[in-house]
Amino acid sequence: MGNNGSTRAGRKPSGKPSRKKPADGVSRRALLIGGGAVAAAGTAAVLARDKVKRLWWQVPGVEKPRKPGELDYAGATWVAASEANWRRADRPDDFPIDRVIIHVTQGSFASAVKVFQDPAHRAATHYIVGQDGRVVQMIRELDVAYQAGNRSYNERAVGIEHEGFVDRPKDLTKAMYASSARLTASICARHGIPIDREHIIGHVEVPGTDHTDPGPHWDWDRYMELVRRASTAPPSPTPSASAKA
Repeated sequence: MGNNGSTRAGRKPSGKPSRKKPADGVSRRALLIGGGAVAAAGTAAVLARDKVKRLWWQVPGVEKPRKPGELDYAGATWVAASEANWRRADRPDDFPIDRVIIHVTQGSFASAVKVFQDPAHRAATHYIVGQDGRVVQMIRELDVAYQAGNRSYNERAVGIEHEGFVDRPKDLTKAMYASSARLTASICARHGIPIDREHIIGHVEVPGTDHTDPGPHWDWDRYMELVRRASTAPPSPTPSASAKA
């Protein structure tokens, strides 16, 4: 036949059709890898945005909203410590909470409350437990209490004071042990803290401290058993704001 455009000299032999390449010679694998990178970048951007949302209050001059008198533990009443004795935080977002520190006040319940309200004292714990079992919360668990003489432990721990003296075993009453154990079990449940002696410690066990509390008369075996029992008890009511003690 003549050159009438009907010739098929340029046609490929029959067989498996060839795969078309993407435009500009970019392979399918490259497109997949590139798409994965874009997706990963998008995920990273979302995570970064969420972190900014969570920590926006740390911008100078901005404070995270707080509700006066709000409790973390329903069995407590609220009495605020001086702001000089703790610092604002957003735990566990900025610092993980993985310890409960047990203290003894070396004084009365009232004297402990008084010194924690004194800005010159420069120390406080989150809670105080009385010999009669009453509990006062003075600092939110999300904030850092100046309690242990060790910055790292302060940032990671919730502190509980107990009314009494380390050299008077009679001060460590049945009501105090039971009430404190319920409180500690509640703290551990909220923050996923293991109920063991590595994570529930005395002030004396904090590295660098010069304190000896809770002292030689604190019955750790009894206390830990009470905490374990409390951890399996029915949950307490939802925390709510309370009247002043």
